[in-house]
Amino acid sequence: MAVARTFTLPQPLDVGSTLRPLSHGRFDPTMRIETGWAWRATRTPCGPAALELRWWGDRLEARAFGAGADWALDAVPDLLGFDDDARGFAPAHPVVRDLHRRRPGLRLGRSGAVLEALVPAIVEQRVQSAEAARSWVRLVRRFGEPAPGPAGLRLPPAPERLAQLPYFAFHPCGIERRRADTVRRAAAVATRLERAVTLPLEQATRLLLAVPGVGPWTAAEVARDALGDRDAVSVGDWNLPHLVAWALAGERRADDARMLELLEPFRPHRARVVRLLATSGLQPPRRAPRAALRSFAEC
Repeated sequence: MAVARTFTLPQPLDVGSTLRPLSHGRFDPTMRIETGWAWRATRTPCGPAALELRWWGDRLEARAFGAGADWALDAVPDLLGFDDDARGFAPAHPVVRDLHRRRPGLRLGRSGAVLEALVPAIVEQRVQSAEAARSWVRLVRRFGEPAPGPAGLRLPPAPERLAQLPYFAFHPCGIERRRADTVRRAAAVATRLERAVTLPLEQATRLLLAVPGVGPWTAAEVARDALGDRDAVSVGDWNLPHLVAWALAGERRADDARMLELLEPFRPHRARVVRLLATSGLQPPRRAPRAALRSFAEC
């Protein structure tokens, strides 16, 4: 049985673009985003839930299914960044200023679901995005469960199940032992990690970094998507420094230090700038063919 609620969207707000960072690849079994509607499956403190969102103009209709339905509905304003007021963001850089003008509804929300952000971030460590998306789909389909509701989604794997799996159970998903062990360690302390939503951002980041195998890049991904850190920068990303340097300085290649130097004037909105750049279609010209995808599952 569904419970429903109606919201008035603060304008401007692009619901689809705001939700997009929570979807890990086009075929993510836990989410579906189309024009005017979206579904998301999640594990809440009250139990599993599936959330359906439909929107037009400034009106949003939300329905939720499962034991965590009420919790999921209560979390909609945070999920969609209702409180993310960018009116004080007035970038001087012409590229960022133009992107911000063309994407006024892009907001930074927070899911409040730490492990659901952390596990796919670990899966994405040091591999191409397409490879990570493929591994995430396999992990969810193999170890997740059907989500409540009629959408046919699957829930992210339960932390207790991930913690109990042997490392080699991840191999068919294309995840080698290093990342598998990190997922297992994080899942084993999931209850403690979920408390990060109640902590100041600096303290929450330290809590994430205390998990062996979780570094600054992974912690920043979680801080941005689960905790709503609007200044988070994912240091250690393979492509991000090149994108930032190309868009802001016309430089084809850069390291993390140069990226941080270029983003420094945008504090405390660096995550917003990175998100705008990531959705812009800008990218430095390639000097070599894209590397072929690996498959640990076929080794």
